[in-house]
Order: sequence, then C-alpha cells, then structure tokens
Amino acid sequence: MTRKTKKLLAKEVVDEVVKNYDYSQTLDLPIEQLTGIDNQTPSGGIRSLSEMADFIDNFHSDNLFDFDKKKKPYPEIIDPELKFIDDLFDDQIINSLLAPDGYSAPHRNIHPYQLFRMELLKILKYPEISYRKFCTDEYFGMERKQNRRFVRLPLNTKAMVDHTELSHFKTGLHFRQVMNVFVYILHYFYKSGCLENTVIHGVDSTELPAEINYPLCTVKIKNKKIRIYSDLDCDCGKRRNKRDKSRYVIGYRLHTLTAINPSTGHSFPLVSVVAAANHHDSLFLKPLIKLAQALGIDMKLITADQAYHDKDGSLLDETGVYIVAPPSENVDIPDNVMKSPIRVTCHGACDIPMIALGSTKEGHEFGCNANPGECILDPTCSKSRIINFDKGHFQPMPSFYNTSQQAMEIRKNCERPFNLMKKREGLETTRVRSQHGVVVRSAFTTIVTLLIEMAGTRRKPKKQEDEQKELFSATG
Repeated sequence: MTRKTKKLLAKEVVDEVVKNYDYSQTLDLPIEQLTGIDNQTPSGGIRSLSEMADFIDNFHSDNLFDFDKKKKPYPEIIDPELKFIDDLFDDQIINSLLAPDGYSAPHRNIHPYQLFRMELLKILKYPEISYRKFCTDEYFGMERKQNRRFVRLPLNTKAMVDHTELSHFKTGLHFRQVMNVFVYILHYFYKSGCLENTVIHGVDSTELPAEINYPLCTVKIKNKKIRIYSDLDCDCGKRRNKRDKSRYVIGYRLHTLTAINPSTGHSFPLVSVVAAANHHDSLFLKPLIKLAQALGIDMKLITADQAYHDKDGSLLDETGVYIVAPPSENVDIPDNVMKSPIRVTCHGACDIPMIALGSTKEGHEFGCNANPGECILDPTCSKSRIINFDKGHFQPMPSFYNTSQQAMEIRKNCERPFNLMKKREGLETTRVRSQHGVVVRSAFTTIVTLLIEMAGTRRKPKKQEDEQKELFSATG
C-alpha cells in the first residue's frame, strides 16, 4: 500500500469520526485524559519504596535456600558492569514483578526476567543496533557465553529469543509492572550511597523524536488543525532552541524528576512521564510529583525552568512541595516593591523595607520593620501587606531567598541525565511506536542509568593537580 493510498484511507476514517463525534463529552475530561497520561497515574498494585523493602526481605522467608544466589558468581561474566548487575538481581523477585496474569513457569521456555535482562543488556552494551539484529548469532551465538549467561540462556544449545518476543514483552507490560520493577532498582539505588541525606530535586523535559516525517492526513475540527500520524499517540511540538535542528519535532516529550547532590552537583534520573510533544510542560508537573510521591520519593523543594511555575500556589497546597523557577520576564513587579535587591515597602510614601512574615493561601505576608519612633506615618499605617503569588519574584518560594537562588543555580544539572540517557543509552532513537512503548523504553533506560551509576565503572578518575600550577600559586 502506497503512502498516498494510506493517506486517502486515513482521511476517510477521520472524516467519519469527526462527523459522528460528540464534542461536548471532552469539555469535562480530567487533564490526565486530555494529555494522554491517564495510564501513567498511580494505581493499585504499585509498591512504594518501603513496601518494596518489606517485599524483598520477606520474599525468601518460606524457602530454606535461594538457589540462584548459591550459583553466583558465574565465571563466564567478566565485564564488571554485567557482573555487578548479575550479583544485584534476584531473578525470582523480578519474575514475580513482571509475570503476566496466569503465568505458569513449567509451560515457558523463556521467562519474563530473561526478557528483562535482554532489554537491559541491549541498552547497556548495544543501544545503536535494532532489535532484529540484536536477536541473532552475532550477539547470542554459542560462542557469546557472557551474553548468554547474563540473560540465562543455556550454554550447550543454540536456543535463541526472537525479536518479536521482545517486542511482545514490552507491549504486554502493564504500567504497574514497569513501576514495580523500577522501584525494585530504586530501592537498591537509595541504599548504594550515591545520594546523600540531603538532595535537591529537579524537573526538566526533553524531546524524543519519532521516525515520522509527514502526517498521514490533516483535518480541521472547529477551526483547529488536527494532524494524524502513523503513530497515533505522538504529535508535533516546538523543540528547545537547537542551532543544528529544526524548530519543530514530531514525537514525544519526556518529563523527568531528578535528584541532585548539592555537594557534588551529580544528578540522577528518578521517575518520568511521557506525553505527546505538543503539550505545554506545566501540565505534567503535578502528575509527575504525585507519581513520585506514590513511589515513596520524599520531596520538599523542586527546582525547574520557567515552564513549570506554580503561579497560584495550588500545587503547593495539593502536594506540599515548593517549586523554585527563574522569575518570568513577563510579570510586572508589584507596586511599592524596589528591585535589585528586592525590597518591599508598605505604600508609596514609605521607604522602610518590610520583613517577610510567611505565606498564607492569599500570598506572601510582610510586616513593618520600623523601630519605635522611626516612621512618621506610624499612627495611620496598616504596618502589613500581602502580595499575591505570581510567576515572577513572588512565587510560593520567593526567588530572592538564598535557598531559592542556590536551587536555581544548580538547576542546569538536571540536563545531564538526558544527555546520558539519549546519547549513551540510546534513548534518542527509541525504535518503538506508541506512547506505551516509549514509556516502557524510557523506564528501562532510567534503570540502566541508575545501575551504571551504582556500578561506578564509568566515572572519570580525578585529574591530578598540575605541579606547575601549584608552583605559580605558591610564588604568586
């Protein structure tokens, strides 16, 4: 079937849907359905970090021996990263987290934990190749003993996993299964010592292009242009300023919560949500925070860019999390507020800076800081004022606080995990279609990134100090 034929058929189908669709039904839909992330919200069956810890501790309580642990380590696994991951994993636990309903181990030749290991191995070592090429003798022949042992394929036969089985594995996973196996890795990540007791969380997003150049068809619905692509879940959105790329991108946006070590500046991806690229970033901050809280991630303050402003304090009320973002240039300074540095006065006739008393649902409360007898307007002055929340300097966490300024300075560290996930782990070329496929692929990529950080095999050694520099500094 040619592209022109597909386009004509799609146009006929869309015209029929547009003609018979009741648009009044969409007016009261929740934001999760309008943005397409209703299948990425906290639901029953998703374990938190504390629940996962109890699950791991009690999993083998009824068994006298953990036979998988007794067989390790395997001499065929030489690579330090693969060896670390193999020692960390408990295949029985992973199998229980990923097994589908009605799973029966005796009737299976390939088990979910093996397919999961194959996915991680591909992302870890061969992100640039296709799944079809990955499932061949070149990577799983009988002479590739390390790869076969890592994914638990027998060494004495030519048994192989077909690439279609890997594809069916990803599409068959429920969101709760993906999140549970992610929390399983996150449990060990928190125990690894990569994070200190105090961390700053950040939120940022990046585009994930789809391998689509043109829409199948374009229709107008109530003067709105709607594009239909071969991947029905993706859409066309604006890309961040890139000198060597188009201003627009067709695909998805990945919104990720990261943890930043304030002392080292190292950042680590924690949890993400995926949506079409045409939606504004501000729509996904609240769902992302609620998902992270459901997983047991403790957050107090999040640093983000201007797209994620909590302009009215509603997000703070619902989640208890402060958002710190650079002040928007489009917001005017309130009356009787002096800039550089920010100083609040009571009214136009007063020049004595007020002190911050705290925040209420109405906004920030400021009180008079004048000494007795210092202000001539004392008898008639209200001595207090409230400034409403905005996207400028008076966010729920004001931008002129020292804590806010430190958080905004470290905000750029949120971009580092995206560079690793897209360039090193190959997420820039997702090789999957549908939003669900991108969700699973991005979750597996995050798992691999955390495993690499825990293994510590790719950290650059500290540069030795240059003796000449020490000499110049000593001599002045």
